[in-house]
Amino acid sequence: MTELQVGKKSISKLFSEMQNRKFIIPEFQRPYKWDTELCETLWNDIEDFAANDAASGADYFLGTIVSCQNENEDLEIIDGQQRITSFLLLLRVFYRKLEDMNQNSLDVVGLKSKIAPCIWDVDEISGVVTDRTKIRIQSLVITDDDNNTFHKILETGDCLPNAEDNYSKNYSFFETKCDEYAKNNPLGWNHLCITILNRCIILPIECNTSETALKIFSTLNDRGLPLADSDVFKAEIYKSIETSDERKLFTEEWNDLARLCKQARITIDDIFRYYMHVIRARNNDNSKEVGLRKFYADSKYAYLKSPELIKELWALADFWVNINIRKEPSLFDSDYLISPEARQYLHCLAYYPNEYWKYPVSVFFLKNLKNKESKTFDENFCFLLKRLISLLFYKFIFTPSINAIRDDIYNLYISIQSSKKQDINIPIDDDIFFKRMTDEFASPKISRALILLNAYLHPQQNDLIPETFDIEHIFPRQWQDSNYGGWNKEAAQVYLDHFGNKIVLEKKLNIQAGNGYFGVKKSRYAKSKIAAICELSNLSQNDWRKEDIEARDKRFISEILSFIKQNIV
Repeated sequence: MTELQVGKKSISKLFSEMQNRKFIIPEFQRPYKWDTELCETLWNDIEDFAANDAASGADYFLGTIVSCQNENEDLEIIDGQQRITSFLLLLRVFYRKLEDMNQNSLDVVGLKSKIAPCIWDVDEISGVVTDRTKIRIQSLVITDDDNNTFHKILETGDCLPNAEDNYSKNYSFFETKCDEYAKNNPLGWNHLCITILNRCIILPIECNTSETALKIFSTLNDRGLPLADSDVFKAEIYKSIETSDERKLFTEEWNDLARLCKQARITIDDIFRYYMHVIRARNNDNSKEVGLRKFYADSKYAYLKSPELIKELWALADFWVNINIRKEPSLFDSDYLISPEARQYLHCLAYYPNEYWKYPVSVFFLKNLKNKESKTFDENFCFLLKRLISLLFYKFIFTPSINAIRDDIYNLYISIQSSKKQDINIPIDDDIFFKRMTDEFASPKISRALILLNAYLHPQQNDLIPETFDIEHIFPRQWQDSNYGGWNKEAAQVYLDHFGNKIVLEKKLNIQAGNGYFGVKKSRYAKSKIAAICELSNLSQNDWRKEDIEARDKRFISEILSFIKQNIV
């Protein structure tokens, strides 16, 4: 039978009843994330409460703490570690200040005797702290490199000046606020200490099993408390592991995964989302997508218990490192390479307005990872990327919404997983496409990607264009009252944002070119490594006219249309 112990407790009572036990922050928890802004909010709330409400007997409610007892009878914090950690830092500041006061004062002695049991084990008879290394909390969070800093602050009351970890910064912040309060309210400082100890209330929920604690944890966070889906997944995986050695290995692997995701400029949630679509592809599932947490929970987290899970997530994260920072994999022992051609297409897709393209790419990678003997990885990858660009860009031009491409994406990644070619039958009318691109299409969401694609389609464009770039308006956006070769301001506004007047350009050169006229900017264009820009710089003309924009419009649209028709018809 599930047993819960729930009862309102003050900070003082919460810790005083914990003698010979400690709070444990388990390995699977998130690192300490509170910053000084959150600590300032906490301090201001408590200061205001102490000044206005505490005298009437009111309480200041801090929230819940969900915990379960482990085999050593210590309490593992499942939810609430951020608040508990912050309060212990605050109490340690108070104790440090008391140590600097008159040690013979009864008030000082009394307050120290009340705060000490909240931080350390104390002698059962004398109530004196005999060993300050025996602190009441221990963080085992494997992804937190500053655990030792936290423990040392509680032990010594000191932190390194100018340290950048959250423990040290928040401890220093509380020291400053405490000093200011004591200076401005010399008669109210003791009252503030007592208010924090006796009037700040926690609702501890102590469970007899970790499973129960995790269910409560998930329920609380499903109702609005900030929690990443991957934190729930981490907890579910962790509780399914039986031995301490396996748990230690898992936390190390999770740590590696977190570092890889950070390197790839994505979150762990992102990797689980990509992997969700891999699972859907393997299950031939093209049904409506559900939320990430619901997807994994609906199977009673069975997908999280696969022996291949961490290995595949890790490989997938390393693949996205390879893509997102333009480097070959350094951590995963793989035999695939991503060619410059594939990287060009990936660069274009990076500017697509949503992330649906990443799902079939992830399916493709893990599908081919299991068949590493394939000699055609890059050839097949380029084929997929060209189809993706053609399908997604074409549909967005006519229907700029997720709904227009969602089913196609689902069916595409199922066909990738089953090794069956998906026929994409989209009737393309050249005249309608031209009209849409010139007269009606004005969505800036896809324009950048189309202009980049057009630059890569230039036959002399072999190198990658810089990851970030500017869109150069050949005829300048800022009108200048000078001889513009027959232009007037009204006509310029009509043609200004045509595709024929836009081109990608390195940021530095775009700044240097400024809003100069075409004849002036050509000297800057000549320094570019982008083939289409160099082509412009070689033109003999010094004017950029309406007919130039119109001609380049037709060429631009024809090249995009030809690319699309080659890859989806």
